[in-house]
Amino acid sequence: MTFKYNHPSHSKKVVSAVLAGMMALSAGGAAMAAESTETGQGQTAAITNTAAPTGLFSDIKVGYWAEKHVYKLAYQGILLGNNGLFRPGDAVTQQEAVTMAIRFMNQEGQLNTDTAAALPTNMEVGNYFKPYVALALQLGLVDKTEESTVDVSKTSWGQKPASREWITKLLIRSLDKDAEAKAQNNQSTGFADNADISESGKGYVNLAVSLDLAKGVEGNKFNPTGSVTRAQLATFFSRGESLTDTTYPNTSTGYVTGLKDGQITLVVDGKAVNFAVNSSTPYFTKDSETRASSTDVKLYTKVMIVGSTGVASYVEVVDATPQVESVEGTFARSLSGNKIGIFVGENYETYSYDEATAFIDQNGNAIKLSDITADSIIEVQRETFSADKKTVVIRVKSGIVNKSDNGVIAEVSTSGKTIKLVNAAGATEQFAYNDNLLITYQNRILSVADLKAGSAVKYTVKDSIVQTIELSQGVEQSVRGTLVEIGGNQSTLTFKREGGSLEAKLLTEKPEVIINGIQDATLNDLITDATNGDQVELTLNSDDQVTRIQVIGRQMEPMNGVTVVSYNSKTKVLTVLDNNKKPFVFTLDEKTKLDYNTTKPTLAGLESLLNDGRKLDLTYVGTRALSVKVIYKYEGTISSIDTSGKKISLLSGNQTITVPYTTAPTVEIYNKSGASLGDLKIGDNVTVTLGANQDVVQKVALNTVAQFEVVALEANGRIRVKSDLLTSQFYVDQAVLTGESGQTITPSQLTAGNLINVTFEGATPKAVQVVKRTLAEVTAVDASSVTLKQFNGQTETVPVSGSVKVVKSGSTLTSLTSLTVGDRVEMTKDTDNSTRFRVLTVMSKQFWSYDGVGNQILVKRESTADTNYRFALGSSVFVHQGDNTLSVQSLRDNDNIVLYLLNNVILEIQKQ
Repeated sequence: MTFKYNHPSHSKKVVSAVLAGMMALSAGGAAMAAESTETGQGQTAAITNTAAPTGLFSDIKVGYWAEKHVYKLAYQGILLGNNGLFRPGDAVTQQEAVTMAIRFMNQEGQLNTDTAAALPTNMEVGNYFKPYVALALQLGLVDKTEESTVDVSKTSWGQKPASREWITKLLIRSLDKDAEAKAQNNQSTGFADNADISESGKGYVNLAVSLDLAKGVEGNKFNPTGSVTRAQLATFFSRGESLTDTTYPNTSTGYVTGLKDGQITLVVDGKAVNFAVNSSTPYFTKDSETRASSTDVKLYTKVMIVGSTGVASYVEVVDATPQVESVEGTFARSLSGNKIGIFVGENYETYSYDEATAFIDQNGNAIKLSDITADSIIEVQRETFSADKKTVVIRVKSGIVNKSDNGVIAEVSTSGKTIKLVNAAGATEQFAYNDNLLITYQNRILSVADLKAGSAVKYTVKDSIVQTIELSQGVEQSVRGTLVEIGGNQSTLTFKREGGSLEAKLLTEKPEVIINGIQDATLNDLITDATNGDQVELTLNSDDQVTRIQVIGRQMEPMNGVTVVSYNSKTKVLTVLDNNKKPFVFTLDEKTKLDYNTTKPTLAGLESLLNDGRKLDLTYVGTRALSVKVIYKYEGTISSIDTSGKKISLLSGNQTITVPYTTAPTVEIYNKSGASLGDLKIGDNVTVTLGANQDVVQKVALNTVAQFEVVALEANGRIRVKSDLLTSQFYVDQAVLTGESGQTITPSQLTAGNLINVTFEGATPKAVQVVKRTLAEVTAVDASSVTLKQFNGQTETVPVSGSVKVVKSGSTLTSLTSLTVGDRVEMTKDTDNSTRFRVLTVMSKQFWSYDGVGNQILVKRESTADTNYRFALGSSVFVHQGDNTLSVQSLRDNDNIVLYLLNNVILEIQKQ
């Protein structure tokens, strides 16, 4: 069969994208999951028989998975509805598929209604579709001989649902690869349902798979007779538009040069075109299926607008990267003829500007050219999408500022020593500060830490450095000291400030009290004492009243291994003997922290255990017992296991504890079933649980630490994790959880992708620590430090002391010198607190395409046997060219790229 359509390159690009999208979605992607909820049934409505509505299709709601694609093609006139409906879930018929392909190729001009009689007698189609099918036969998109054998006894040829195999044939022929496909007809497709694929279709399926246009469905099947829905077909053609140079009369693609209320200006083929927009205009971006905002349209980015008579019906950001180039230099002077002169290095250069050029200062505020002083460092930005390369922005990067103003604090960066303010005119500006900065409020001298976002201030700037800041209103402050007394009516607080001075403060009505280990703590939970009171951090409001009290330390005394002499449940008085047989008397109350072998201890439950001879650990202040723990377990390292004498000895702190057992105790080890004493060794850190009478070993739990990556958070404090590609799950709701900086967190604050160190007591998680992950490029390395350039551009020299692990090319090395300048690494702390560097795998490839649904990229295959061409992208993959950050959507076919991967997931893409 001869292919007659005269633009094969266009056809190849369009149909490749269409079939790739179709097969990916038909294989069970997110689109199909959404599609399965559609309920449209009955006779298939013609996709092309009535004009598209001016508003939305009533059966395509905002947020529908194919909304973007349906409406783009509807406004372009490629697909039409039926009485205000689109019927997205209906199966596409063969006559609809052919018709839509002809329109998509913009070949309706070749239609000839006289050709209707040329259709074979068995290819019965609706009158509307006859010219389209006739043109498809003429172009060689449909094989007349093959279609002559189709069974049309139950439905006409045109009304027959288009199958996956049939669509594959149609599109491969459109690629002018009919002969190439037929050459592979004698080869098995490798799918489990290979026998269900027709002999004449096997070559097309093989070719589609080898070109990575098609994939199988669940169970390694191709499902050749499976149908394609109307919403899917619209999506395939819509996605194919980015790969073709076909133009449509009402579609304009260009660069944004103007944005103002109610209007977008595009430069299209060198001419400025204005489009009206309003609150109902739909906005989308190329890399997302969901609606975007008008604010996602930026100046000098590439945008497609579908609309007529200057009104935008559909707006899509095609490339979000502004098309500008920058030149930095020292401003010399303004010249006649709308030009400026600058020194770029040692070269003197001139640049033109016009009425559209924006002049801004280093804070982004609009200025006049006359405001720029000589020797200021400026940046000239010029657009790159036209031959004129017009200057669009002239920005002052650094100049001398001297001023006084009123404003509001926006942000304070103590690491960069900068303060961002919103001045009286509403403009945002940023200035540096130094240690001489004077901050005051009503004659009180404050610190930088007292500056809060939103605070109204007066400020002075000299030589671009903030000199003074005067707060116009009070701010919260924090002070630390020892808690001495809470007033009798709980309205005042007395504390000894760090440094020795005694102060009294008023309390707000219900101050917040934070004490680690006490939920919903109150003022009554605080320990007051001139010498041993709680160490606290007080938060004071603008009226100098205490709003928050956080205990940061307690001066309590421990007493371990005491023996109960007696306990009086009425007076709550406990008498004990210490290890030297010296008696002590303590009082228990409702504030005493209790610990015995239960998850919810109560004083009533403890009292039944306080019998003569019971062993306890406790803490106290004076005669008040702050905590009482019934000794039901010991933690330490094994010093000996005497199986003949049936006893286990532990080194716990500075003492050796020996505990007997009568029967072999239960041994619990994380990730090991059926453990016994034989699995333990000298030096292991263990927790030994005692029997009810505290006299024999009941269980020995090995204390271990393991590192995992969080996969997902599930219900009731359970998390799913993976380690070495193996997944498991456990509960962390009873564990102590801390974040990267050691702060207390809750299970809900864990997120997928977190690296965590989990401390297990046997199989029970007791502590979870989030591990900091730093992804960076090694820029320098020696025996004791590594200099890293992070993805955000910041450079940090990290001193490394103690043990180190460098995981590189499958080997674990123990020297920093194993790292090489240019290596991309992930730096973390291992379970033994050693610093670990995992060196990312490097691959040089040619980019092919981006799969937004699967969040992966495809690269060019080096041969037909190459199966390593599809890679998953990390959640925050860093894409760049030099120091310029790019989006993955900006990559183009045949771009040379370097991939950096960890566990076969791309973390960085460097465009060459």
